Amino acid sequence: MTEQSKHPAYIWWNGKYVAWDDATVHVTELGWSTVGAVFEGIRAYANPSSDQDVVIFRLQEHLARLKKSMALVRLRLDYSLPELTEIIVELLRMNEVREDTYIRPLAYTANVAGKRFSEVGGEAGLLINTSRMPSHLKTGVTQTAAVSSWRRISDEVMPPRIKNLSNYRNGQLASMEARAHGYDIGLLLNTGGTVAEAPGACVMFVADGKLITPHVTSSILESITRDALMVLAREVLGLEVIERAVDRTELYLADEVFTCGTAAEITPITEIDKYQIGDGRQGTISRDLEHAFHAVLRGQDPRYRHWSTPVHAAASVLA
Repeated sequence: MTEQSKHPAYIWWNGKYVAWDDATVHVTELGWSTVGAVFEGIRAYANPSSDQDVVIFRLQEHLARLKKSMALVRLRLDYSLPELTEIIVELLRMNEVREDTYIRPLAYTANVAGKRFSEVGGEAGLLINTSRMPSHLKTGVTQTAAVSSWRRISDEVMPPRIKNLSNYRNGQLASMEARAHGYDIGLLLNTGGTVAEAPGACVMFVADGKLITPHVTSSILESITRDALMVLAREVLGLEVIERAVDRTELYLADEVFTCGTAAEITPITEIDKYQIGDGRQGTISRDLEHAFHAVLRGQDPRYRHWSTPVHAAASVLA
C-alpha cells in the first residue's frame, strides 16, 4: 500500500476504483448526507505463516450487518454480498495491503445538495476506504473508565443495534466527559439504568469464573467481535457465558472487565469510578481469551478458518 500511514492509493466509490486524490465531492454534499449514514468497521490482519498474506476477519458477517443497517435506515444496497466481497478483496490487493488494516464501507444519502433537510433520504452512495491500524493485542494496553452521566440511546429513539453514524455522537459525548475527568473512556448505562456499552465497544466482565455481558436488548450494538469472543470463551476456554442485564455495581466488584470491538479488540479496564478492578491488572481469563483471539484474527487457528477471508491468496481466484 503506497504511503498507507497517510492514505491508500485507491478507494472504491459508487462502482469504481478511484485514485485517492480524485475522490472529491462538492461542499454542499456534506453534513446532512451523513446523518442517516451507516458503516462497517472491518479489520484485516497480517498472517505471517501464510507468505505474508493478510486475512479479513468475519467479512461475511460484517457485510450482512451492513445490509441490515442500510435496510433499517431505508437506504437501498445495489450490490450483492459476494460482489462486495470481491470489491473489498480487490481493493486491498490494489493497495498492496500486507499489514494490519482497517476497512470501512460507508453507505450514505446521495444527492442532498439543494434539498430541504426533511427531504433527505432514499438514494444511497457507497464508499469503501482503508487505513493502517496495527493491532494492540498482547501489548499490555489497559484503560480506566467512568460511568457516564449520558445515557445510551434507546431503540425507540434511534436503532442502537446498527452502526448508524449518528449513533456515535452519543458515545463521543460520553468519551469527552470521561477524558475531562481524567479517565480513558466512559461507560454508558441505558434508559433502564443497566449497563449498555462503551463508546464504540461492548463490555464484558468475569465474575466467579463466568464471562458475563449485557444482552442485545440492553441498547447495545449487535457486535460481531462480541459474538466471536463468546464463541471462543465457550469452545476454547470452556467458560460459561451469560448474556443478561448488568448493574453498574457488578462491574465494580468484578474480577476482570474489558471492552471489545473491531477497534477495541480486547482492552482490559483496570479501574472504574476509582474502584480498582481485580488486582488492577489484566486478568488471566481475558489474557487467555486475548491469546486465542489473536491466533484466530491472524488465521492461525484452523478451527476458525471459516472466519478468515485471505486477500492475496484469493486474488487469482477472484480474477
